[in-house]
Amino acid sequence: MEEIAANLVRIKNEIKQACLSVGRDPSTVRLLAVSKSFPVEAIKTAYDTGHYLFAENRVQELCSKIPLLPGLIEWHLIGTLQRNKVKDVIGKVALIHSVDSLRLAEEINKQALKRNLSVNILLQVNIAGEETKHGFSSQAVLEKIEELSRMPGLNIRGLMTIAPFTDNPEEVRPVFRQLKVLAKHIEELGLPGVQMKELSMGMSGDFHVAIEEGATLVRIGSRIFGTRNYVRGNVENEGI
Repeated sequence: MEEIAANLVRIKNEIKQACLSVGRDPSTVRLLAVSKSFPVEAIKTAYDTGHYLFAENRVQELCSKIPLLPGLIEWHLIGTLQRNKVKDVIGKVALIHSVDSLRLAEEINKQALKRNLSVNILLQVNIAGEETKHGFSSQAVLEKIEELSRMPGLNIRGLMTIAPFTDNPEEVRPVFRQLKVLAKHIEELGLPGVQMKELSMGMSGDFHVAIEEGATLVRIGSRIFGTRNYVRGNVENEGI
């Protein structure tokens, strides 16, 4: 457990250095500690160091952990969200990163209005066009953004992407750059309820490059909590 505190210090310093290397204010990048499959005790250890921002991939695991941990934690959902699980997560997370279709957005809007809530979301974009990954295409986002902006239960706060898995982060730099360009195009539309304040991109193996290209949220799990057992090709886990 002591390693978790040391890992957090190390990663936050790397985030700071990545920001400074391109003239960014380090306070503009937030670290999401991805706690999927790790026990409550590990999360509490990270929390006790002063880290309050955590993310889970699965609704069931998220809902089981929240009551066992301090209420000051800010939770994010980053994994694939099924429409029948929307009602279980509404009101429990500060931000849903993985809104990958119009139908999912409609269900979130429906459930939000039932509860008189407004839900903060990111639109997941499959920039690289990988068949194994979820998300809007860049063109689909531009085609649907006006319709999405008319859903009163949604606050669209930015975009998210999962870059292709690679041992060389430079290979995915264009993916991060394209997401930033897409966000700029959407921002210029000036649609109500749509802001491009957040770019959720970058994981354990490529977050330095993501920060250099404009990431505001980086999703890191294994480098904080240790290694997981997972099958390569499972995009919910890969490289986090």
